[in-house]
Amino acid sequence: MPGGRQPLSILFLCTGNSARSILAEAIVNRDGAGAVRAHSAGSMPKGAVHPRALELLTRLGYPTDGLRSKPWEEFAGPGAPILDFVVTVCDNAAGEVCPIWPGRPITAHWGVPDPAAVTGGDAAETQAFAEAYRQLKSRIDRFLALPVTSVDRVSLQRKMQNIGDSETAT
Repeated sequence: MPGGRQPLSILFLCTGNSARSILAEAIVNRDGAGAVRAHSAGSMPKGAVHPRALELLTRLGYPTDGLRSKPWEEFAGPGAPILDFVVTVCDNAAGEVCPIWPGRPITAHWGVPDPAAVTGGDAAETQAFAEAYRQLKSRIDRFLALPVTSVDRVSLQRKMQNIGDSETAT
């Protein structure tokens, strides 16, 4: 069970930190209503947020100021925020050896196909980003509904993993 401070802190990890983890960060920071603070990072950050991710978030009314592609080392060293949760959103990052995170966070994997890897023109790319957003939004809504302050750590770990294991198709 997270340590009782507010807001709770969640880190979304991906390899490039340009699309999926950025989408997740933006969703939680708006929809978490101040109860949860999200961050994102990558093991090999691209150095820029994918333009389609920014376009989608802007179109859906999410703030994009401050979103940037950054290395996960920013969250592992001195002065890093204490993390309650760390969630990988790509299979590559899930298989990598991660740093030691401050705060002994609960971890989970919520794999989402990489929309930035889709080719085939504007329509296919736009659809891929919309689908990644839909999957992340569904999972994040489930996460935000968890009774994090009244569930033991083992149960919370299981619930976090179940979110990633669930089928999110509507």
